[in-house]
Amino acid sequence: MIHAPARMLLTLGVLWHAVRPGVWHTEMPMANDGPLSVVHAIAIRLDPSRLRFDLATGDDGKRWTIERMPDASVVAFNAGQFRGPWPWGWVVQDGSETQEPGGGTVAMSFVVDSAGRASLVMPNELPAVRGHVQLAFQSYPALLMGNGEEPWELQAPGRGVDLEHRDSRLAIGTLEDGAVVVVVTRLTGLGRGGETLPFGPTVREMAAFMRSLGCQRAMLLDGGISSQLALRDARGEVRSWKNWRAVPLGLVVTPRPLDVTPLTPQAKQPQSPMRTNAKTP
Repeated sequence: MIHAPARMLLTLGVLWHAVRPGVWHTEMPMANDGPLSVVHAIAIRLDPSRLRFDLATGDDGKRWTIERMPDASVVAFNAGQFRGPWPWGWVVQDGSETQEPGGGTVAMSFVVDSAGRASLVMPNELPAVRGHVQLAFQSYPALLMGNGEEPWELQAPGRGVDLEHRDSRLAIGTLEDGAVVVVVTRLTGLGRGGETLPFGPTVREMAAFMRSLGCQRAMLLDGGISSQLALRDARGEVRSWKNWRAVPLGLVVTPRPLDVTPLTPQAKQPQSPMRTNAKTP
């Protein structure tokens, strides 16, 4: 169990449980019936004004997993997509660009600026921010590109994205108030031994779920047997959703001194998260 202060946040019909300052957690089945009734989503909500984001790579010849999460960090997960032993696409660490941006109309970039603000950037917006961010990594496909709208490529089959494939998913999104949401899915129908099996939502079902959490923009990270997430509570106890594959790049989240006003999420009219199995056209 996650030990947390006795505080809860209700937004868009989603009940978020406070884990520690700037970090909330929720967990729910993705549907009441159909294939997704045996899939749970674990979501972490992060306030960038209270937290620092850093990229992590394997050292001493080893690739990265959440087991390499630093003791001071509160959240860690695998970042981006990968090509062989290397991350795919744009990588910026500590303000220094170590890899150039990759191409593709459904690519998206997670960026953090010098003030600690986090955002998701579409390809046509990338030239304006390149050279002006402290941290960045790229992934694909974009799930939501603004105001909860799906990219053209996701709206019908045959546009370059496989809309039928089911898999374990890991996604990152941003909310209207500037918060960051990270979601990992797990198969629960076969007990703990089956949790890492690569079965879960389609791309469009994942987009719908991120929208139900209030995300304005969202993108997939590497899923399947790469998807992994760790959460450390206020007592220092870690709950982790491990997987089989080590990866070239991870993102670790650490508390930082409060030098800006923290987010104060505003509750909106309740809107139930996705509870039915969305069907792909």
